[in-house]
Amino acid sequence: MSEKPQKSDAKDYSKTLFLPETGFPMRAGLPQREPEILRSWDEIGLYQKLRKQSAGRAKFVLHDGPPYANVNIHIGHALNKILKDVVTKSQQMLGFDSNYVPGWDCHGLPIEWKIEEENYRSKGKAKPDFRDSAAMVAFRRECRSYATHWLNVQREEFKRLGIIGDWDHPYATMDYFA
Repeated sequence: MSEKPQKSDAKDYSKTLFLPETGFPMRAGLPQREPEILRSWDEIGLYQKLRKQSAGRAKFVLHDGPPYANVNIHIGHALNKILKDVVTKSQQMLGFDSNYVPGWDCHGLPIEWKIEEENYRSKGKAKPDFRDSAAMVAFRRECRSYATHWLNVQREEFKRLGIIGDWDHPYATMDYFA
């Protein structure tokens, strides 16, 4: 037995609403727009313009405790960098020379542990004997290569968050002789 759809008694209120009209699209289209925005910032030299504009002003320095260069960024990294970016941008707008220089911690157990896990334990290989200086140098070389890879990955991920900084001249703890 087929029934006719019942007519709804609900009124159409769409014509009674006063909604603003905008030229903005209903959807942001972030996968398409994000690369365009980042490219336009590079093309106009946004960072260089900010540096030139703030030359001679009183300095505001944010000492950034760097993340380990050992994984993709996570929500903690994002929150940390976004908050620091808000602070440095607001200080720039308040008239200070606020130059954000990003950095990475490329030493320590997190990186060494990852190398041991990925290059030794997972393959059933014995950990190098660090009493042998050649083995120690080779292990450090592996750690440096690993940290360099993740530094570059994280740099691109942070840039995609819209963080403005001196990405071409970051500091990395492995760049300094200890």
